[in-house]
Amino acid sequence: MKIILANPRGFCAGVNMAIESLERALEFFGPPIYVYHEIVHNKFVVERFRRRGTVFVESLAEVPAGAPLLYSAHGVSPQIRDEARSRRLVAIDATCPLVTKVHLEAVKYAREGYTIILIGHEGHDEVIGTMGEAPDRMILVETAEDVEKLTIPDPSKIAYLTQTTLSVDDANLVISALRRKFPLIANPPKDDICYATQNRQEAVRELAARADLVLVLGSQNSSNSRRLAEIAEVFGVHSHLIDGVSEMREQWFQGVETVLITAGASAPEDVVQECIDYLERNHGAVIEEATVREENVHFPLPKSLRELLATGSSPAEVPT
Repeated sequence: MKIILANPRGFCAGVNMAIESLERALEFFGPPIYVYHEIVHNKFVVERFRRRGTVFVESLAEVPAGAPLLYSAHGVSPQIRDEARSRRLVAIDATCPLVTKVHLEAVKYAREGYTIILIGHEGHDEVIGTMGEAPDRMILVETAEDVEKLTIPDPSKIAYLTQTTLSVDDANLVISALRRKFPLIANPPKDDICYATQNRQEAVRELAARADLVLVLGSQNSSNSRRLAEIAEVFGVHSHLIDGVSEMREQWFQGVETVLITAGASAPEDVVQECIDYLERNHGAVIEEATVREENVHFPLPKSLRELLATGSSPAEVPT
C-alpha cells in the first residue's frame, strides 16, 4: 500500500494562534480558564485542553464575574463582547484575523446602507458571530436555490460576504447565482475564503484522482474538514472524515492500493501520524509526500494577551 500525504494539511495560522493563545493564557492565569465555544472545532484539541482545566462555555452566564475568558478562533458578535465587559471578564480575543476581516467588511457595508448577503452554513459559530455585526442588514444563504428566493428592496445597494471555511466550488456557485440575479452586487476586494481552506481543497482536487481512498482527519463539526471529504467524493473517490485512528475500519482498505491522507485546518498532526503508523504496521504502507502549495503564514498573539504577558503581573493584579 502507498500513502500519499497531502501538503499542506492540518493546522493553519489562525488555529496555531488560537491554540498558542490558550496555552499561554493557561500558563499566565492557571486553571480554570474559560473559552466561549470550542477553541477550534476538533475533538482531540478540545479534550486535551479540558483535561488541563479549560472550561468551554456556550453562555457567558457560566463564567464567574472577573474571570479570564478567551474568544475562540471563529469570532464572536459585538453583543458577546458587550456582555463580557459588563461582567468584568478579562477577555482575550483569539479570533482568526481572516474572520475579523469579514467582520470589518460587514460593519463597513452596513454603515454604507448595503443589504449584505452572507454565504455560509446556518448555526456555524463563525456565521453567528459575523451575523451579529449587522443583524438588521444581513441575510444568510447557503445555496444557489436560496438566492432565487431573495427579494431585496434596493438591488443597487447589495453586497456579499462568505464564511471563511466554505468549499470554493460551492461558494462560487452561489456567487454566480447572486451575480445573475443582482448584476450590481458588490464584494470585498479580496476573497473571504481563507488561504488555508483553499490550499487544502486544492491539494485534494489535485491528488484525489491518484488514490483509491481518501482519509480526512478532522471532526464532524469542522466545516473545512467536511468540505475536504466532500471534494474527494465529487472526484469519485470514497472518503472518510475521522477524528483519529480509533475510527478506522479494516474493511475500508480491502483492495485499496493507494490512500490519500489529509487533515482539516483544526486537526493536530499527531492524529495524522497515528493513522500513518496503523497503515504501516498493518499494511506495510510506504509514504509519498505530495506538496501542492507552500504555506508560511504566521499570526501574532492577540494584543491583549501580549500586553498581559509583557507586564509580568500576577493574575490578581490584572485589571478587570
